[in-house]
Amino acid sequence: MRLLLVVGTTRTAGIDGLSAAGSDRAMLHHTPAADAELVEYGTTVFAPEVPVSPSGCPTPAVVTRSVRELTGFRTLTVGAGLVTQTAAPTVTVTEQPGRDVRDRAAVPAAADIFETARSVGRGIPDAEVFVGESIPGGTTTALGVLKALGEPYSVSSSLPENPRSLKRKVVSAGLSESGLEEGDAAGEPLRALRAMGDPVLAAVAGLVVGGLESDTDVTLAGGTQMIAAGALVRHFGVEDALGVATTSFVEADPTANLQEATNALDLARTVTDPGFEQSEHVAFRGYCRGEAKEGVGMGGTLALAGRQGVPMKAVRDRIADTYEAVIETDGI
Repeated sequence: MRLLLVVGTTRTAGIDGLSAAGSDRAMLHHTPAADAELVEYGTTVFAPEVPVSPSGCPTPAVVTRSVRELTGFRTLTVGAGLVTQTAAPTVTVTEQPGRDVRDRAAVPAAADIFETARSVGRGIPDAEVFVGESIPGGTTTALGVLKALGEPYSVSSSLPENPRSLKRKVVSAGLSESGLEEGDAAGEPLRALRAMGDPVLAAVAGLVVGGLESDTDVTLAGGTQMIAAGALVRHFGVEDALGVATTSFVEADPTANLQEATNALDLARTVTDPGFEQSEHVAFRGYCRGEAKEGVGMGGTLALAGRQGVPMKAVRDRIADTYEAVIETDGI
């Protein structure tokens, strides 16, 4: 199995109150590049520090890296609008970050990004891939795409309290600026991406469609952002089997109608409970408070661990070890 980790940025993340990524606003746009380095090397290289939330919750990349050490899955980082360099080996599908979703066109080159990623997806030699993401502000752009497509599903948040009213306000402004009503882009996924998406979401959709076209078994590794990706795939007219693997934190989020969405979009749903509440280690406190419910392929890699018979206690122990190594190196 290979994890395709799509990393990039959107200016939407700079809107106050939308994202928990990064210890402060200065670190926000370093998060995707740092996540890729953590998954690849177990430490940061070019990134100035390990991504943590303002309260100190470590990035889900720590979880994904830990599972990788236990299971040995391969990785490929796909750059989709990074604003800072990553030391992880990267296939770049676009260098342009996403604009503010309230602009007239959030991703002007959405069609090109999709087609480039589609070609990458077709060329992946693996029989099975998981597709994960790291993009601060991505749940808001995901909501924008869902609204443009006319899909009624909600999105989760990296924050304990989902800023739903703010997200709806931002998305409403974006739709208005783009000249769209909800549902106007139904059956036109590239239109939805161009108006309301982000480059990571465009790349994820392309990778998935390309992978399915080459008979690769594809699983969307993530939460409600991946619901938006699944909706895009269905609006492209692709009816192939497709799964979503996420965490119990997303499933338990009352602001995210995960089960309804996966059923309606015909997405096989896998939910893994890592049992973080069973450990008193500091690495798990933020997750148990409702922070960082998903991201960086965490749900997918946890599902892989379960499938390979790795006990969740072993996963938790490795996460604690990884966290300790990270803070020793980074000084956080």
